[in-house]
Amino acid sequence: MEFLLSPISEADIEWLETYIDNWFFVIALAFLGFELIRYAVLKKLNWTLVGDTLTNFVTLAFFIGLTILFLGAFYISAYYYAFQYAIFNIEINWVTVLICIVLADLAYYWEHQFVHRVNLGWATHTVHHSSPFFNISVAYRFGPLDAFWPVFFHLPLVILGFNPIVVLFAEVIVQVYQTLLHTESVRKLPRPFEAILNTPSHHRVHHGSNPRYLDKNYAGIFIIWDRLFGTFAEEKEEVVYGLVKPINSINPFIAFFHGFYRLIRDVWQMPGVRNKFGVVFGPPGWKPADPAMTPTTKNVPGE
Repeated sequence: MEFLLSPISEADIEWLETYIDNWFFVIALAFLGFELIRYAVLKKLNWTLVGDTLTNFVTLAFFIGLTILFLGAFYISAYYYAFQYAIFNIEINWVTVLICIVLADLAYYWEHQFVHRVNLGWATHTVHHSSPFFNISVAYRFGPLDAFWPVFFHLPLVILGFNPIVVLFAEVIVQVYQTLLHTESVRKLPRPFEAILNTPSHHRVHHGSNPRYLDKNYAGIFIIWDRLFGTFAEEKEEVVYGLVKPINSINPFIAFFHGFYRLIRDVWQMPGVRNKFGVVFGPPGWKPADPAMTPTTKNVPGE
């Protein structure tokens, strides 16, 4: 118990974050190799799957580039600016780090629900859901502004008094855990794990375009958030991965930008300023109450 309460330096947390992030990526690549072999054994390996897998990593490269150029400084500076006005001065030790991880997971639940239920967020998050496959490489399929929205949902933790380095570490832990969930090779875990934790089965549901699976299982680490807030669904029927209206392309540029193309197109074609705001801030598929105000559009990639 004394160990759990012993102070930890910022440098130690930063080192651990880098160590976990870097080595886990190597482990993920090794696991992807296993999954590709599994696909081959099951006679499901084809060039579309290979191309889609490569697209996942190209979108990762695009995402990292945009984050470094435009969003990284914003992310860090926002946290440290807010930290000046922290309510409490929370010491860094393993107990507070674990508490921060749990709270960061709750913050992620609400962020995740936001990017699904508000078109402005969905325009970037739709990239992650556009793959018709489900393997660990899909976890690295990012959209242009995926590093923008998390700031606003995790800032309350900084204002509460958690060190920004600890909050960033907690976010990494949530993301690393979620990466493990992107696989079909693990069916269901023992019932106690399925009841408390997010699992590959639960996350397959989240990636499903089946009507019964839409907008379900937003959890990061703990599926209890979905059970508590009424967004849980159990995997009962075969999951159809991808979007309701698939992009039908492995072109990384289409995959990366299709969400914003759809949003801009829909705003442009929607008559009335109020309705344009409705498209931006409403849920995916939002239409005005008056049918006469709904434009007729063609089905295009990204819807």
